[in-house]
Order: sequence, then C-alpha cells, then structure tokens
Amino acid sequence: MTIGTAAPTPEQLQRVDHYFVGTLSPEDYYSASEYEQHVLTLLDSLFKQYPVVILTGGSMMYIDAVCKGIDDIPTIDEGLRMELQDLYQKEGLDPIRQQLKILDPVFYDMVDLKNPKRVIHALEVCLMAGKPYSMLRTNPQKERPFRIVKVGFNREREELYSRINRRVDLMMEEGLLHEAESFYPKRHLNSLNTVGYKELFEYFDGVCTLEFAVDKIKQHSRNYARKQLTWFKKDKEIHWVNLSENDGDVVQEICNLL
Repeated sequence: MTIGTAAPTPEQLQRVDHYFVGTLSPEDYYSASEYEQHVLTLLDSLFKQYPVVILTGGSMMYIDAVCKGIDDIPTIDEGLRMELQDLYQKEGLDPIRQQLKILDPVFYDMVDLKNPKRVIHALEVCLMAGKPYSMLRTNPQKERPFRIVKVGFNREREELYSRINRRVDLMMEEGLLHEAESFYPKRHLNSLNTVGYKELFEYFDGVCTLEFAVDKIKQHSRNYARKQLTWFKKDKEIHWVNLSENDGDVVQEICNLL
C-alpha cells in the first residue's frame, strides 16, 4: 500500500536506513503490542551501533506502545477473527455491538460505536480472554532502558490544511487510483478501511464521483490531523516546533534537545 500510506521513496530509503517499511501485506494481522516487542528487540541491536535512533510517524497508539508500553492483550485466534469479520460482512456492525454491550458494558459506553475496527477488536478480546476488554486496559507506564526525547511538528492551521490537500493531489498524480483499484477485491480487510482507500472504493461502487471521493480524502485527512494534534497535545513531554515559523533551524533545535 505504498502510495496510500505515503511510504518513503526508494531514494529516501537509500539515504537513511528505515525499518518496518513494506514488511506486511494487507492480509497480515498486526497489533500495537507486536510492534512494541519488535521495536524493542530492534533497538537492542541499533543502540549498539548508534547513540540516537529516531522513531517517526503519526500513529498515536503505536508511538505510545514504544514509549510507554501497552496492555497485555491476548493474541486473537485467526478463526475467531474471520468469524467476526464474516458476521460483520453479512449482518453489519449492530450484532457485534450488541454482543459487546453484554460482555463489556463499560467499554461499550466509551467506544466509538461507529468505528468497526474498534468495536470488533474489543469483542475479539472479550471472547478470547474470557473477561471484559475494559478490565485489561490498565494503561501501564513501563520503564525503558533508554532516554526518550519527544519532538512534535506543527504548522499554522491554514498552511497545514493546504499542504494536506496538495499531498492528496500528488498521491492521485502518483497513481493512488490505480493502487486502490488493485486492492478493491480485498476491501473487506481492516487494513483497507483507511483514508485514501475507502473513499475510492465508494467511487468504484458508483456511490459518488471521483472528484467527490478525492475531496472526501482531503477532508478525512484534515480530520485525522486534528485528532493527532488533540492526542499529542495531551502529552506534556513533547517539545513543539512550529515549522511555519522555524523551518530552517529544525535540525539544530532537535540537536539542542538531545
């Protein structure tokens, strides 16, 4: 899913060593817990070679998994996962919501009931663990054997939104439509219930025009950027850099923090 996820280009990959890029297929199950373990194992090796390693990206839960740790959630049996996915495809989200309400009324009251990924995962955990998902969410703060410096980048809102819109246009120019079309037969997968793909799937379904779908990608990308900022603004450890005001001295500013 190279274009839709804005993966690093081959030139960027040659300039700087990257990890966990293009290592999974859309069919593969992967979780923040697995990511935590894989990253910590890799860091053991990298810190023998480098004094500083950079974790970059905007996936809030995955960053927290590395920096803070994540709850010990059981691995979901593939048979159970397929069973719930099949139920969702045939009957929609409502029967899954109802099961979750019975098994874990506490989490039912706090989860976004319109988000199939969150609702289905919560029910998977309830059924797999034999206890409510909410009981397993302890929000641990694990000790790490390395120092963490957090840097957050932001821009003035108007400029940020303009850059997001332009980025979507560039992705379309680079072939996002063709890439989404190649994944269309697998649209039921969780990994494809993602901004940039789900809107184009609706275009392929004949629900909307291509122009409307692209506008929706831009809108949903802007919405996600707002959610990211809201999440990260709660973290008092982040040193914020406004790129609109300070685009030239970012590297020096980060070096000063280290």
